[in-house]
Amino acid sequence: MCGIVGYIGKQRALPILLDGIKALEYRGYDSAGLAIVDSLPAGRQGTEVYAEKAVGRVSNLEEKARNAETQGALGIVHSRWATHGGVTELNAHPHTDCKGDIWLVHNGIIENYKEIKSRLAAKGHLFASETDTEVLVHLIEDKLNTAHGGAAVLEDGVREALNEVRGTYGIAVIDRREPKKLVAARNFSPLLIGVGNGEYFVASDASPVIRHTRDVVYLNDGEMAVLMPDRYRIMTLDQKDVVRKAHVIEWSVEEAQKGGHPHFMLKEIMEQPEAIQNSLRGRLLVSEGNAKLGGLAEVAERLRGVKRLLIAACGTAHLAGRVGEYMLEEYAGIPVEVDIASEFRYRKPVFREGDALLVISQSGETADTLAALREAKQKGVMTLGIVNAVGSTIARETDAGIYQHIGPEIGVASTKAFTSQVSILALLTLFLGRQRELSVVMGKRIAEELQAIPALIGEVLATRDAIRAVADKYRERNNFLYLGPHCDDRRFVSLHCYSAEGFGV
Repeated sequence: MCGIVGYIGKQRALPILLDGIKALEYRGYDSAGLAIVDSLPAGRQGTEVYAEKAVGRVSNLEEKARNAETQGALGIVHSRWATHGGVTELNAHPHTDCKGDIWLVHNGIIENYKEIKSRLAAKGHLFASETDTEVLVHLIEDKLNTAHGGAAVLEDGVREALNEVRGTYGIAVIDRREPKKLVAARNFSPLLIGVGNGEYFVASDASPVIRHTRDVVYLNDGEMAVLMPDRYRIMTLDQKDVVRKAHVIEWSVEEAQKGGHPHFMLKEIMEQPEAIQNSLRGRLLVSEGNAKLGGLAEVAERLRGVKRLLIAACGTAHLAGRVGEYMLEEYAGIPVEVDIASEFRYRKPVFREGDALLVISQSGETADTLAALREAKQKGVMTLGIVNAVGSTIARETDAGIYQHIGPEIGVASTKAFTSQVSILALLTLFLGRQRELSVVMGKRIAEELQAIPALIGEVLATRDAIRAVADKYRERNNFLYLGPHCDDRRFVSLHCYSAEGFGV
């Protein structure tokens, strides 16, 4: 749930960082903090770090920073969801080293932090928080102090520290002594680089970046990036350079905003007709009773030989896979097995000749789903994907796939992403079915019904006022129901509570 934003460039970092982390508020969090490298006041040489932390809303952090005079153009910000340690300012990110030189934000969990902390404490490191993240920044400090006679640059310390830790991470790191550098790294925690004009961004999600640039580069697991105002470099943790083209984000900043709706959930419910239309556009061949899926063109002949389809996904995407199972078995005649990706990755799946694995993920970065994909690839199984985020890790690593083209889904409870995934699974059913025994007549019937769905959903959503009136009436009536002796405090509340006799009245 945590969010990361980093900036290096020509502009004042503070408003960019605050605006960026507000774009990630939908993820859920309990505290936030930032650090900015700035030049010392006139007459003094060198740099200093302006840092601020706050518990609660990002607005609390914003209020603390309201009168800050920092003009620095390098900084990082983080919104935290507590894992190690309570919800306090000391535990909020960014964390720093003993001298306040290195500052780091982190998404993920460092599994071996206790043994590293014990070793560092014995060497004199002092820790201010209860977090695993603070151990990582002290480890980087230690590596910089001991490597190359103390003359190592920031990326050397980061790389050597990361080669020692176990766990998951998306990190952004800055050092007061290197005010023209931002280092980022990823391992099973999404992180991307926004490529601007003489400026660069780091973020755990595209939402903060789209306000400044649509060109993004996704980091892979085990990679780190070094960003400077005029260039960036990506390398593996064993120092091999990586060349990767930037992807263009399809959606706009307006699509990432509420558009007049009170919250993202309602906005995305109302966007379902358009989202499904975009998922179907150019893919339905109604007169042929078929589907044209350009993303599968290169593996179309291989798909004819598929004897069993495995589907792995998490959460709502897993439920979409369950719906797809019924469609694919009935109309495409292919045996289908659906797994929750987290279970798939930790058991020993038995693959057979003729198997293919389909993974479904709106973000294209779901860790368990990605692990399931990699397990299948290691076993030589053909892999397919249904994702929304162009250029995401799953999109890059599958053999072939289908994009959803529905714009950002920011609401935590999935709406348009789910109905889009089901629609694409129906397209896949048509495609695979017509390769096999699905008749033209039945294919046309399915295609015609799919074509009609956006308008039908629109008709339902047009009754929103009537639905709201029914809901309000129901809520008013239940506000005055006494919910029985087995409720915690026997108050009149609007939630139902079971008693031994059923609902108390």
